[in-house]
Amino acid sequence: MQDLSRRSLFSLFGMPRARGIPNDTSPRAAEPESQAVARERIHKRYFPDITLLTQNNKKVRFYEDLVKNKVVTLNFFYAKCEGVCPAVTANLVQVQKMLGNRVGRDLFMNSITLKPEEDDPAALKEYQKMYGMGPGWNLLTGKPADIELLRKSLGFTYPDPRIDKDKSQHIGNVRYGNEPLMLWSACPGMAHAKWIAESISWVIRS
Repeated sequence: MQDLSRRSLFSLFGMPRARGIPNDTSPRAAEPESQAVARERIHKRYFPDITLLTQNNKKVRFYEDLVKNKVVTLNFFYAKCEGVCPAVTANLVQVQKMLGNRVGRDLFMNSITLKPEEDDPAALKEYQKMYGMGPGWNLLTGKPADIELLRKSLGFTYPDPRIDKDKSQHIGNVRYGNEPLMLWSACPGMAHAKWIAESISWVIRS
């Protein structure tokens, strides 16, 4: 997955900027796709409604509970990562502080473990305490097959399968978006925290 700039706010998942308007000019294609149909199509293709567990050992559905009707951030990590995870997590903690009480009200942060076989809710809770993460930030684990489905559906992959299966080289990007408005983009998790917070603010409803 390539890093995306701020200009690619509408480009995640290959969606056109004018939502639902096909690229060809035939009379049939000129009919706009309804917002409800477009949202459902995006949901089915990119947001599998798998069951996950939070750091508080609470069962949640990925789409219905965590994404639907919300503005969210999404990233992957694992607790004992010695690569990009510590830096990205520390950076996102700064982003959370900058956004203040909007997190948990206007925005919900979600970090998904790449090693669910190691990161049970207790391990995630310890990770939360270690980094001082505040309310409104879910740390998530689940069945390995479900986590892998989610990773691929969200596009956190490398084209080279040898690199892709090496979790120590996982992508440190952060997806962010407004699900009701179908606005999605991404940025490097190690970018300047102020820039990340500003970029996320663009998709939060005023």
